[in-house]
Amino acid sequence: MMGVWMAKSKNLVVSALLFLLAQYCIADITTHQTDKARTLIKAAIEQTRDAVTYNGTYFKIAYPMGDIPARYGVCTDVIIRAYRNLGIDLQQLVHEDMRGNFSLYPAKKNWGQTKTDTNIDHRRVPNLQTFFARHGKKLTISNKAQDYQAGDLVTWMLPGNLPHIGVVTDKLSSDGLRPLIVHNIGSGPQLEDMLFDYVISGHYRYALF
Repeated sequence: MMGVWMAKSKNLVVSALLFLLAQYCIADITTHQTDKARTLIKAAIEQTRDAVTYNGTYFKIAYPMGDIPARYGVCTDVIIRAYRNLGIDLQQLVHEDMRGNFSLYPAKKNWGQTKTDTNIDHRRVPNLQTFFARHGKKLTISNKAQDYQAGDLVTWMLPGNLPHIGVVTDKLSSDGLRPLIVHNIGSGPQLEDMLFDYVISGHYRYALF
């Protein structure tokens, strides 16, 4: 009986240590944030307070610094709008990169395009993935929460082969084990514990240093 009790006690100690280690690793993410990461996260979280209807309609918008009506948005608009708080216009940057490197983007394969389109190119997840991989850091995809730092961008493939994107925040899940994500999956921008809810297709870090 004593041996069983000691074994159980040891397992409890090990479990507690692993839990504390996980919390430390995730908490360490927040201590190494840059000012740009904090600004990006704040801008993303602030969007969760806005009334935004999910709307993937094609809009004709201004260029550069164009945006669809503020009351509408999809997952990519969360990222685009957040980065504008850093003075970064993904509409212009994606367009310029696509214009000079069109064959490297999936626009022709996925949507039958033969030229760039400033109204929609930056609002498509696969284009953002290509851009972030080319001009930012393409990071490891893993099932370890501590690998995802505040300010990182994550893409998923949803059921039905629907690409999705969100931003990692410095807020933690109720159990303290996972960073919360700001994303718009259909109900407007939300701050949610969903990092591992779907198959992760990409992990990036862009313009935070």
